[in-house]
Amino acid sequence: MQDPNQTPKATAELEQQAAPVEAPASEETNQAEIMPSLEESLRQAELKAAEHYDAWLRAKAEGENIRRRAQEDIAKASKFAAEKFAGAMVPVKDSLEAALAVENQTVEKMREGVELTLKQLVSAFEGAGLSEENPLGQKFDPNKHQAISAIEAEGEPNTVINVLQKGYLLHERVIRPALVVVSKAKG
Repeated sequence: MQDPNQTPKATAELEQQAAPVEAPASEETNQAEIMPSLEESLRQAELKAAEHYDAWLRAKAEGENIRRRAQEDIAKASKFAAEKFAGAMVPVKDSLEAALAVENQTVEKMREGVELTLKQLVSAFEGAGLSEENPLGQKFDPNKHQAISAIEAEGEPNTVINVLQKGYLLHERVIRPALVVVSKAKG
């Protein structure tokens, strides 16, 4: 009902004021439907956090397993590093024992047996990467040779002129330096 004191213009203004009040209420309802509630957002965040934590724990456990396996492999490699070489040395020992077991052996037969055994030993050394260093006539190398003395000699100084004991290298690493006599310039 209209108030008889109000003009039609005033009535229209009141209706305009009333309409906007209803519009914000419908906008809030639409926003509530579009935006998830705070509780829902929190629940989603907690689920993601739990998922990431689980993935982190699994990755950490996998890393520890890899580290443990690597340590076991290193321990086994160290423990059994000489296995191949030991396997090659067993026949050499067998040959030496067989030579000693023979009664009434001639010097020639004993020499042949020792030469064959030496070939087995050289083969075992080669298989293990162990090589001989016999530097006769080479330039003196303090990394591979140990000079016992130096004597005056013809030719270039610091040349190996006598090898007293061969040296040995394991894959280019010195196991035992060669004991040598080197030349020095005539004074």
